[in-house]
Amino acid sequence: MKLFNLTGRVAIVTGGNSGIGFGIAEGLAAAGATLIIAGRRADANAAAVKALRESGAQAFSIEADIAQETDCTRLVAQSAERAGRVDILVNNAGIAIRKQPQDYSTAEWRQVIDVNLSSAFYCAQAAYPHMCRAGGGKIINIGSMMSIFGAAFAVAYGASKGGIVQMTKGLATAWAKDNIQSNAILPGWIDTPFTRTAREQVAGLNERVLARTPAGRWGSPGDFAGAAVFLASSASGFVNGASLVIDGGYSSMG
Repeated sequence: MKLFNLTGRVAIVTGGNSGIGFGIAEGLAAAGATLIIAGRRADANAAAVKALRESGAQAFSIEADIAQETDCTRLVAQSAERAGRVDILVNNAGIAIRKQPQDYSTAEWRQVIDVNLSSAFYCAQAAYPHMCRAGGGKIINIGSMMSIFGAAFAVAYGASKGGIVQMTKGLATAWAKDNIQSNAILPGWIDTPFTRTAREQVAGLNERVLARTPAGRWGSPGDFAGAAVFLASSASGFVNGASLVIDGGYSSMG
């Protein structure tokens, strides 16, 4: 369907070299978008680009530490220079430091906020003029079920992801006049390297997730491809400031 066609569009995906980010990148590429994969690890970036190109997509990578405002600005500028435009920004990169709240250092708190929340704002700021020149754009911010739930071992992470939801709403109201829609995706428990570490660090997590999830399984990165294409395409032209939960029904359970 033309509504979901992304041919000619350029998408930046931060943290797009693995996990949910790569699942989203694969979906956008399949819909015709040119992909810019952004991440700190050159080897992982190269592997992701290789896989995307083997599927027939146009894809490039840019090494960047999005915790640094200057790298966010450079990332968007280099993406526009290389691909000619910027239409879609997926703010996916994130980290978690799993500790009880009393045990966080100031540096650890700031690191989580900088990577998960501040970087998304800096990248959106940098992308704004390019999207305006293109006649509009799509911003997809990756939150978490921790945007709406609390967890004793993820206070900093939850604060950053709660901020993602409110930032998304603010951007949506500010830039609707420029035909830029800003929406969020809130993943549940997804089987990625990120959550495999969580299962090692949090006793009983796997069993609790399976018991509460009506789908009876952990999610996979591929579960995000369709939602990302919808939010990146003209099909979602009147969807703005929304948060789409993708969690297999986890948040619906009492």
